[in-house]
Amino acid sequence: MAAEGLITKKATVAFSHLGCEKNRVDTEHMLGLLAEAGYGVSADEADANVVVVNTCSFIQDARTESVRTLVELAEQGKQIVIAGCLAQHFQEELLEALPEARAIVGTGDYQHIVEVLERVEAGERVNRVSAVPTYVADEHLPRYRTSSEAVAFLKVAEGCDYRCAFCIIPKLRGDQRSRTIESIVAEAEQLAAQGVKELILISQITTNYGLDLYGKPQLAELLRALGAVDIPWIRVHYAYPTGLTPEVLAAYREVANVLPYLDLPLQHSHPDLLRSMNRPWQKGVNSELINRIRMQLPDAVMRTTFIVGFPGETEAHFEHLLQFVQEQRFDHVGVFCFSSEDGTAAAGLPDQVPKAIAEERRGRLMEIQQQISAECNAAWVGRIVDVLIEQENPSNGELIGRCLRFAPDVDGEVRVQRNANGAGASPGSMVPVLITAASEYDLTGEVVGIDAMVNAVVNAERRT
Repeated sequence: MAAEGLITKKATVAFSHLGCEKNRVDTEHMLGLLAEAGYGVSADEADANVVVVNTCSFIQDARTESVRTLVELAEQGKQIVIAGCLAQHFQEELLEALPEARAIVGTGDYQHIVEVLERVEAGERVNRVSAVPTYVADEHLPRYRTSSEAVAFLKVAEGCDYRCAFCIIPKLRGDQRSRTIESIVAEAEQLAAQGVKELILISQITTNYGLDLYGKPQLAELLRALGAVDIPWIRVHYAYPTGLTPEVLAAYREVANVLPYLDLPLQHSHPDLLRSMNRPWQKGVNSELINRIRMQLPDAVMRTTFIVGFPGETEAHFEHLLQFVQEQRFDHVGVFCFSSEDGTAAAGLPDQVPKAIAEERRGRLMEIQQQISAECNAAWVGRIVDVLIEQENPSNGELIGRCLRFAPDVDGEVRVQRNANGAGASPGSMVPVLITAASEYDLTGEVVGIDAMVNAVVNAERRT
């Protein structure tokens, strides 16, 4: 997203953002710092003297994409600054492998991007990577958002204290370090003033928010504090079921702008696999616990992710997972094949599962989930829901947006047919929509007026 209206005093810098939304927030802070320092910021790499590539190194496919991007830019003759997880992971190796790389910036060092650029302009090759990342940005660090005006991601903590056998995140981003509730609320107020309508709270383990800072998790207290912020939707990502205490679930129920959307990164269902994954704390995450969560939050929309093909996964383990998914009927499921990563405990485990078997298992699980997703979506037909409009198709006037059921980028969409009631609907607006049809992943609807909303409420009261 180009930064319009900036006065260019120094070199023009372009950014290439790869990886997760936590990486996106880091990119936005670097953009804000450079713009404040007088650098021109462009979305077009052709216009730029320097390209900052904020890389991902979570799995091999992500590293391959990051390296491909770097090589392509090098072949174009660009000066490159490598930031993010790949820089943290490989450090000096990157400078040796890519002569075009003028600097590397670690995951805990992006706040120094202006100093790094100044040194690069002076002819230096810069290594700005802390051995152990300890930094976490707050509301005082400049930020230039790259998401749509209506949606913003807010990082409530950085790093992770867990040591899952398959995950390299603690090595790349350090241990958990939370921001204060006051700091988070202050940034949320800033985003509200910018017109944000959906605020997505992110960290590695959001249900552990505050444990390092306050001595116990404080997600419930944070959600209640954010309830006073003038933002219609607050969505929480990465809510581990073991952290969904009665207090947290009560906050979900009672705070009007907190969406009943639970993103539960379960990874597997079988206790043997969870033990091998070094997630023994999750052994109690079974049907009984999830049913209890549903009882306390009956409107919950549940998303989860699973890994298939983890070392030692037998057909019996996988059948256990299939049955678990069929019983629980999650609204949304992501399935990933195990990726062996150097530096993780799982890389050295015996009984590695052949890739072809992992892919076949992924296909079987997704085939079952597609039918479940279609049925879950179909249950929303006939409901009137708020939809945040994000795009408009200029050829037919169709609007595309999301209801609370769908998180951006990972879930489906609501396709909204224009009619007289939707004359004023446009990207960034939130409108009431009657859901008229559903597919495996998406919903279709039409904007309704106040009469339809009144009738819906009256009919609902009669049914009860």
